[in-house]
This record gives sequence, structure tokens and C-alpha cells, in this order.
Amino acid sequence: MNQLKAGFDRLRDNEIYKQWFKNPFTYVMGAVLLSILQIVTLAVSGAPWGVSGAFANWGAWIYEALGGSVAKWYYFSTTGAQNTLEQGFLNHPDSLRNVGIIVGALFATLMASQFKIKIIKNKKQIIAAVLGGLLMGYGARIAFGCNIGALYGGIASLSLSGWVFGFAMFFGAMAGSKLLVKFFM
Repeated sequence: MNQLKAGFDRLRDNEIYKQWFKNPFTYVMGAVLLSILQIVTLAVSGAPWGVSGAFANWGAWIYEALGGSVAKWYYFSTTGAQNTLEQGFLNHPDSLRNVGIIVGALFATLMASQFKIKIIKNKKQIIAAVLGGLLMGYGARIAFGCNIGALYGGIASLSLSGWVFGFAMFFGAMAGSKLLVKFFM
């Protein structure tokens, strides 16, 4: 028993252990875990990880639950799309991963003691949030991918498009930040 305790003590004193496991909820650890999960998703499912496509299905499920029908809508008119809708939320891997992202982000925020409920200071913040969310969602749908699908999926599948997306996203974020400060702060 003493040898086992001594082994754990040596492990805790190791510099690599201290660097990686002293505070496991770092940005680097998050990036490493996201990369590993992306590679596993690609290897297991044969398709890169996607986020925004599932939201279209969520909207269709909600619309149908309220009595509407999306069967004649172009986006949902294919047999594959209809099969996805018929199988439901709990049998849709992308939807389950999205819920995992939300729960995981909440868990990481709580573990890092960073959870805060922010008070909205003015109407400009609401306008900026709604406008930004709508533009990002629209852009993700017309580009057939958000930063998860287009960036991580593209890079994980060794596609040049992932690197081009990352480059464009970097400069788009810089421009968006300047616009945000100029017009909404």
C-alpha cells in the first residue's frame, strides 16, 4: 500500500502531470479535447462534426409538434431529411452532440467558477446580440457549416477549405470586434 501511495506522490510531482492536470479546465485542454473528439467523430461516423445543421431539424421538430408540416419544404423534401425527422431528436447524433456541447460548456464554466448572470445594460446590447446571432446562423446555413463543421471538420479531414475558413474567420472576427466597439459599446 505504501508503494502505491509513493507512486501517486511521484506522479503528482512530475512536471508534465502538473502542467496538464493541475487545472484540467484550460483553453489548451479544451482545444486538445475538441480536436480528439473531432477525429473520433470523423473516424466513427464517416462525417465531420456538424452543429448548425441540427438546428434546422430542431426548428422542424418544433414546428411539427405545433401542428405544422415541413414535408413540402425544399430543405426537408428529400428522403434522407424525412427519415431524420421521423427518427426523432433522441436518435439524431448531431442533436445529442449539440446538447453535449451545451451541458459540457455549462459544466466547464461551473468548474472554472466563471458562471455569471449578466444584467443587460441597454437596448444596444440586445440589438447586437440578436443581430449577431441571426447573421451567424444565416451565414452558417448558407456556407453549409459553422466554425465546428467548416473549421474543425475541414481541418480534420485534411481539406484546404478548413484552413481558408480559419483564415477568413480570424479576419472576420477582427472586423466584427471593431464594428461592435464602434457601434454598440
